[in-house]
Amino acid sequence: MIPDVIKLTQDLVAIPSVSIDSNVAVSDYLQRLLLALDFEVERLSYDDNGQEKVSLVARKGSGSGGLGFFSHSDTVPGDQGWNPYDPVIVNGKLYGRGSCDMKGPLAATIVAAAKTDVKSLKRPIYIGVASDEENGYHGAMQICRESKLLAQNWPTHGVIAEPTEMRPVYSHKGGTSITVTAIGFAAHTSTEKGTSANFLIAPFLAEMAELVPYFKTEARFLNHEFNPPSFGFNMTLNDFGTRGNVSAGKTVCGLSIRNMPKVDNEGAIALISEKAQKYGLKVDVHMSDYFYVSPQNSMVQAACRATGLAQPETVAYGTEAVIYQKYIANQVVLGPGNIAQAHTVGEWITLDQLTGSVGTYERLIAELCGA
Repeated sequence: MIPDVIKLTQDLVAIPSVSIDSNVAVSDYLQRLLLALDFEVERLSYDDNGQEKVSLVARKGSGSGGLGFFSHSDTVPGDQGWNPYDPVIVNGKLYGRGSCDMKGPLAATIVAAAKTDVKSLKRPIYIGVASDEENGYHGAMQICRESKLLAQNWPTHGVIAEPTEMRPVYSHKGGTSITVTAIGFAAHTSTEKGTSANFLIAPFLAEMAELVPYFKTEARFLNHEFNPPSFGFNMTLNDFGTRGNVSAGKTVCGLSIRNMPKVDNEGAIALISEKAQKYGLKVDVHMSDYFYVSPQNSMVQAACRATGLAQPETVAYGTEAVIYQKYIANQVVLGPGNIAQAHTVGEWITLDQLTGSVGTYERLIAELCGA
């Protein structure tokens, strides 16, 4: 029996799967469901500091190419002030942790694929459900490394079903974190024998403040395909709770930029690093890529046809598209819900958009899998 997308979303929301905990329970539920819907299902798992994390890859149909729908089963924490795992419906909205990001979109992809008669498929449909999207994309990376189903045949087209209000997204920003560390010498201030790491890092911080307007106006750091077109340059500070009568022994400055296509990301990182090294500060850089395909990409254009929208868009947040783009050249980010509704107390998704997304995904299956 084909599941109802609203009931399926409620069932998934009711199973807690916060990233810091195991997602075995929700994965077991999804595996049973997919098997009952006549999918071939592959289960991948790994140990994360004593917690088992599970990702699933399911296939319906045979042949080469096809269409893959990729989602994740983990969520951010439930937070205080509401009952996050009691999926209630009020005034046309389904409330609950993960309803928007992204158990609702996941449910919609499963229902759309389940409604397709396997006999009508010329190319296969894949459902990928990763663990740990909210904590480093580890599940998606394991899927890419270890999935035997996908190794046999990667689909030609892919949908990352993150919430976009069903607007096709052809590009999103990435993220670079730059950690700058100053080492001083902790001592009671009455002795004046200490060296404050805060004072050591202060000249560097002043230069970072000067970069804020520069990054927002310098043409080589701007991409007007995005709103906003700039890096989202940000800074945090930590002197590890040093008391007012003690000189800070260590201060860490965390800097971040949202790297984009068609801008000088490397130049921005080099500029920050050079300024830190000028003051003898330690620098560590970690970069995650942006996602980009042409607005004319075949998957993007198919999504425009399926949604009835003339133009695709860009977004500022990140998704697992950056992991799968190494294997699937034709991708789009497309899902029900708005990212502003995710990760909030009282997270919700509208019933109209949730149910409507099933039809959109069915149209994509019909065009790209020959149903």
